[in-house]
Amino acid sequence: MAGRINDDDVKAVRDAVPIDAVVSDYLQLRSAGGGNLKGLCPFHDEKSPSFQVSPSKGLFHCFGCQEGGDTIAFVMKIDHLSFSETVERLAAKAGITLRYEEGGYNPASQRGERTRLVEAHKIAAEFYVEQLSGPEAETGRKFLAERGFDQAAAEHFGVGYSPVGWDHLTRFLRGKGFTDKELLLSGLSQDGRRGPIDRFRGRLMWPIRDISGEVVGFGARKLREDDNGPKYLNTPETSIYKKSQVLYGVDLAKKDIAKASRAVVVEGYTDVMACHLAGVTTAIATCGTAFGGDHIKILRRLLMDNGSARVIFTFDGDTAGQKAALRAFEDDQKFAAETYIAIAPDGMDPCELRLAKGDEAVQDLVHPRTPLFEFAIRQIVSRYDLETPAGRAAALDEAAPIVARIKNGSSQHEVAVQLAGILGILDTQFVVKRVAQMARWARDRGGRGPAPAPERRSQQSQAYGTQASPGPTGPALNLRSPAHRTERELLKLALQRPELVSPAFDAYGEDEFTAPPYAAVRRAIEDAGGAEQGLESAPEYLARVRDAAPNDAVRAMVTELAVEVFHGKTIDEVYAGQQLVQVRLRAVDRRVRDVTGTLTRLGTQSDPDHYAAVQRELWVLQQYGQSLRNDGAAAL
Repeated sequence: MAGRINDDDVKAVRDAVPIDAVVSDYLQLRSAGGGNLKGLCPFHDEKSPSFQVSPSKGLFHCFGCQEGGDTIAFVMKIDHLSFSETVERLAAKAGITLRYEEGGYNPASQRGERTRLVEAHKIAAEFYVEQLSGPEAETGRKFLAERGFDQAAAEHFGVGYSPVGWDHLTRFLRGKGFTDKELLLSGLSQDGRRGPIDRFRGRLMWPIRDISGEVVGFGARKLREDDNGPKYLNTPETSIYKKSQVLYGVDLAKKDIAKASRAVVVEGYTDVMACHLAGVTTAIATCGTAFGGDHIKILRRLLMDNGSARVIFTFDGDTAGQKAALRAFEDDQKFAAETYIAIAPDGMDPCELRLAKGDEAVQDLVHPRTPLFEFAIRQIVSRYDLETPAGRAAALDEAAPIVARIKNGSSQHEVAVQLAGILGILDTQFVVKRVAQMARWARDRGGRGPAPAPERRSQQSQAYGTQASPGPTGPALNLRSPAHRTERELLKLALQRPELVSPAFDAYGEDEFTAPPYAAVRRAIEDAGGAEQGLESAPEYLARVRDAAPNDAVRAMVTELAVEVFHGKTIDEVYAGQQLVQVRLRAVDRRVRDVTGTLTRLGTQSDPDHYAAVQRELWVLQQYGQSLRNDGAAAL
């Protein structure tokens, strides 16, 4: 096995690669105030952004699904990489050479599987590009030229050519140190009679990149008559390539999609090329599969689901294209964006349209034309004879459930009225009521019962390690509790603005935090050396606190508190003092109640010295509490 990566190198990678730059490769980020950024979480579906990034602290946290951590944790989670694979990838991006504790520098053959497969695809893409300029690839260059793509266009999209021979690429990659097992796992090679052979031979090659820009697969177009394979052949499903989770061209289009809040979905590689060259730089395509839920998740993170977001489908006008549009409509309600369909005159695809009528025609095509719901409804009702009452009734029976799936009430009403007009039913209210009834039925069938809440307290204590070890046993975390809100603010100050609460905070006991999660975070700060450690380097301090956390639950809470915005309008010493006083005062009041109870239980018949000592403690506590109320932070 490869040696352990040197700790200083890991730290250098964390410092060199800004977390907002990495996260921005996967989703659109906008200002969240206080120097933080927000976006739609890539780890769970959500309508409004609860995913926050703190560039100054190098941390992210989702307040919806509770995922959080640093740059390395984000890449590990989103790309399903090991720790070492992630550090190696980020180090390569930052130009940092890693050292390994055992065995010196890590040989290439010992790197993580995903890193190796991605590297193989990168080298393969370069190999194919080089082959495109050779004499054998003349048919490929002719294919591109006939569709309006010159050499510059081919280079921009990384188009290449796979030689006709059995194992040209396989031998080339072997020479680069890749094993036969790696070549088979990558999908670049396949089993032959005498060992691995090239999967793609004599074809035009399009590299398929993930949203971060790494080549994870290929789309290959048949060029020769003696090729008995399909017209388009894609990389098979591998550990790095899943066709339902990639969009061709998204690496080139993602910034413009986020900027314009518009995405154009086309059907093929040449359509993406034609759109981009015509100025429609938000075009992307699926890779040999129907547009589905995972594709929607990718686009939603880029579009941010704001009110002006638009997704435009440019399916072919043939029967297959119409079916694809109807399949897309089935997932339409997963978008908050408005969805449209654009079909070119004579059923041409964008590539054909650009050849026949030029760039302006492609630009005009993708201006929103027909709302997708209207296209879907018209396709449904076109199968019925609307001249007869029976035909209109049957069309309504099939179309009404489609309209009922529209979640926005006013939009649903408007489309129901439009459906009545399409069907020629004069009683518009009858159609509106029918759709509303079906919507209610759907809600009733899909409704969920109240969430169970048994054992919440004990589960929470166990998660934060406060049940098995000595510590506070206060009530379960409740953000409606003033005490818990204040404790939360104080911990946020200790993590984000330690200069405002040090050194007073470090004198606070764990028992002054009544919620088990907060007590566990207080303990982690103490174990990391206290809040005073944060006065020098915030990222290092937060990393130490996270490392001191006893488990993932506490670590997640540390991250959450480290990126959450403050409730106060002005965060200064006065605000910090108020939080310090309130947490301490509540702790004093709790102790006063406890001591008062002790005196009551002891009674006057108990040991006089013991009774007097408890009385003195009560008096001191009461005086201290009064000082906190009168003098505020000065009494701490």
